[in-house]
Amino acid sequence: MIDAAIVGLGRWGRNLVEAAVDHGRLNIRRAVEPMMGEAQDFCAKHQLELSDNLSAVLADETITAILLATPHSMHPAQVIACAAARKNVFCEKPLALHYADARAMLHACRSAGVPLAVGHNRRFWPAMQALRDIVASGELGTLLHIEGHNSNENSQNVTAGWRLSPEESPGGGLTGAGLHALDAFVSLLGPVRTVHAKFTSREQGPPPLDTTILMLEFENGVTGTLATVRATPLFWRIHIFGTKGSAEVLDETTLILRNSGRSPQLRVFPAIDVLRAELDAFADMIETGSPFPVPDSDVLATLTAFEAGLKSIELGETITCDRQEPERP
Repeated sequence: MIDAAIVGLGRWGRNLVEAAVDHGRLNIRRAVEPMMGEAQDFCAKHQLELSDNLSAVLADETITAILLATPHSMHPAQVIACAAARKNVFCEKPLALHYADARAMLHACRSAGVPLAVGHNRRFWPAMQALRDIVASGELGTLLHIEGHNSNENSQNVTAGWRLSPEESPGGGLTGAGLHALDAFVSLLGPVRTVHAKFTSREQGPPPLDTTILMLEFENGVTGTLATVRATPLFWRIHIFGTKGSAEVLDETTLILRNSGRSPQLRVFPAIDVLRAELDAFADMIETGSPFPVPDSDVLATLTAFEAGLKSIELGETITCDRQEPERP
């Protein structure tokens, strides 16, 4: 049994706690939340010892793993503190808002000999796993282009708090839901070479009405487009095109395969508990040393493209990605 603590009990932190209930391997028994009054009932329900002090939890030798579901800007200092305390770390995406911070965080964890897992949960969708298998098989022929879209109307319910801050969530929907699609691109095609992005705001809100569009060129020569719209109903689409066919994922379980000369094939996969699968992979990482399904190199490649996109929005120019691997201890 891995005794763990959750840091941050907003909506997503609570989702992680619920996913770990009766997990059998990950036992979340402490929580850190500055708004203690708002978290007391939830902690009582799940028998969590509540405090507002991360340092006290890091000093607890019985806690061996920390799950971070906190504002993005807090991740670097928190991950590095966890590494110094020799705690295994699960950090929600984005790992950081700046590539240099992410590189330093990975180096700190490697130097301390503790694993760091980043919560790109859509890697665990059955349909996305099938799409990666199709791409890897070569069935689509020479890959030419990829299109992605992620809309998330949950932002309509956010009228206050850190998620509305341009410092915490730059690029509109790109930082939140859009980053899932960008990570999916990297998982399929590898690093991005150039990004040209545009952010358009119709109303400042709250809730905000905006769109973000990215045009991408990957290091392997494939092109791509990505769009995210915060104020429209939930929609996900990843569609990759090759010389022999295309494959499109529309949600957790739905994939459409189109091959030349054949009718489109609809494939529907059994649903799984995605967050539970993600926590299982984190437990495997701790207990057996198994690699987490989101490699460090992909985390950095996604953040490099993300930061280039933000710079392109600011300057109105095409930005070339500048990647470096994290330092080795």
